Amino acid sequence: MYLKKYFLLLFLFFGWATFAQGEEEPVQWTTSIERLSATEAVLHFNAAIKEKWHLYSLKEFEDGPLPTEFTFVFDSLKIGLKGEMESSLPQVEFDQIFEIDLPFFEEEATFSQAIVLLDPAVKEIRGEINYQACDDKVCIFRTEPFAFSLTGEVIAASTIEVTEEDKARSAALTLSLKNKELLSNGLVDEEDASPLLNLFLLGFLGGLIALLTPCVFPMIPLTVSFFLKQGSSLRKGIFNALLYGGFIVFIYVLLSLPFHFLDSLNPEILNSISTNVPLNLVFFGVFVFFAFSFFGFYELTLPSRWGNTTDESSNLKGAAGIFFMALTLAIVSFSCTGPILGSLLAGSLTADGGAMQLTAGMTGFGVALALPFALFALFPNALTALPKSGGWMTTVKVVLGFLELALALKFLSNADLVSHWGLLKREVFVGIWVLLAFGLTLYLFGLIRFPHDIKGRLSKTRMGLGALSLVLTAYLFNGLVSKENALTLLSGFPPPAFYSIYTTTTDCPLGLDCYKDFERGLAVARLQNKPILLDFTGWACVNCRKMEENVWSKPAIFSLLNEEVVLISLYIDDRTALSEKDQFNFQYSDGRIRSINTVGEKWATFQSLNFSTASQPYYVLMQPNGTLLNTPIQYSDADTYLAWLKDGLAQ
Repeated sequence: MYLKKYFLLLFLFFGWATFAQGEEEPVQWTTSIERLSATEAVLHFNAAIKEKWHLYSLKEFEDGPLPTEFTFVFDSLKIGLKGEMESSLPQVEFDQIFEIDLPFFEEEATFSQAIVLLDPAVKEIRGEINYQACDDKVCIFRTEPFAFSLTGEVIAASTIEVTEEDKARSAALTLSLKNKELLSNGLVDEEDASPLLNLFLLGFLGGLIALLTPCVFPMIPLTVSFFLKQGSSLRKGIFNALLYGGFIVFIYVLLSLPFHFLDSLNPEILNSISTNVPLNLVFFGVFVFFAFSFFGFYELTLPSRWGNTTDESSNLKGAAGIFFMALTLAIVSFSCTGPILGSLLAGSLTADGGAMQLTAGMTGFGVALALPFALFALFPNALTALPKSGGWMTTVKVVLGFLELALALKFLSNADLVSHWGLLKREVFVGIWVLLAFGLTLYLFGLIRFPHDIKGRLSKTRMGLGALSLVLTAYLFNGLVSKENALTLLSGFPPPAFYSIYTTTTDCPLGLDCYKDFERGLAVARLQNKPILLDFTGWACVNCRKMEENVWSKPAIFSLLNEEVVLISLYIDDRTALSEKDQFNFQYSDGRIRSINTVGEKWATFQSLNFSTASQPYYVLMQPNGTLLNTPIQYSDADTYLAWLKDGLAQ
């Protein structure tokens, strides 16, 4: 029974993760009321079910799917339910997943509930429908609000009121675009493969680093030897070791799946997470906590009973036992892998594509962690070439500690940028990084020590790393004192150059003139009779800074941006509150309502409404009359971007 419920939840989870927000809902609900008398009425619910989908009935099964449920919100002293909810006749078929006969609806279904009005003054009845719908691939779960008027007036199901002023402001966000077919030409997706590959390689690098930590490295020869000795044959031992590695990859990929669920709910939700001020402050605190753990001031571990439970389960025979051995490794090594995984998580959430990039990164991490177990199982003689465990692993942890502090500062910077606190201007941020790099240099040269350091001669490798750290310190210091566009190798990590302690000519990239309000920029473009470069960007957007500092800075591109277009930069993550009179409720075509309270929420809605995307950077070339000049483009190299600009301006 419990196993069936587990698979049900897993099936639902994958349904949530793969059903995109932009797709048409598989079940569309309509309602009507039938008045029988002054005190009696029947509430009718009609479900129009999309082809190949089915809706489950009212009946609840112990080991079956979730039933369709209706919840009414009213005063029982004023309204009473008469009898049970009735429905049209469902189909009944044997379900292969649940192994029971299940009633369900296809194409359409009707539900009816008789009510008695105990108080004639009652004007409305509200509630919600909770239902599960499935096709042959996925299942989704939805909650649909409903509202019945007893006076004949039209009322919204949502409890949020949408006024005429709200509707007017919502309509003002909609552009009358021409050449809209250019939005679906596919150019914006050309770069998708590159970030995924980059995140996979970054995760792979993180996994390789994790292998060198004292939590993982000693486990390699022990685990491989165990499988080779315990197997009834060499082939069986190799197979078990390979299966063990496969389970390691599987476990780390599983950690990314909840974020696909978030991504399917709202295309902007991951961007909201990455720029959420409290969450960034939490990340900052967690990374500092991780760093001091790496420095040896305390040990970071998961509850011991977790490890004990999985370790006991690893005694099971066959694949189940091997899976729990892999899970045990993931748990007991958390003190070393946790901070690296945290970095990977946060880095993915602050990048475009969020959930998919996180999965790519987690896959790379798992592959790197699993690789030595597989390779040494295939070539067991190579185990003798492994270096002995020792003080060098402590050095690895301390280096990671300095890196964690540097990354922690990025999250504090994100919160500072989107809130405009002015705490971590570019020079302050880079200055702290200089101190961290110099501190790492002193450590590697043995001039400072931490609690768990082992005294001894410094190795040539450590001295070499110290020299590299010294070069990094010099590079950062040069970027701190230079007034030129320095630190291009780290573009996107420090705050933008115009976010400075010094007075700047404009608050736009590279000293360009830009407008941070669409209507103002549009008016200037009409006055100057110039095309618009619409730049959907973000204060905490790494790729946006890379484009501005490494691509826009090219003389040919800078000249076009400065002379040929009116630049409108809309910051999606700007947490500045709109004035009270400018705040409004936006209603989507499917009835969903979103409260627009900040500058970023306004421009995020503007982007998704007109261009059906929530990615940054996102560039649109258009005439002031709404004519698209070419297909919008995202992150790209300088040559591609220059060609794109010239193509659009030539139209």
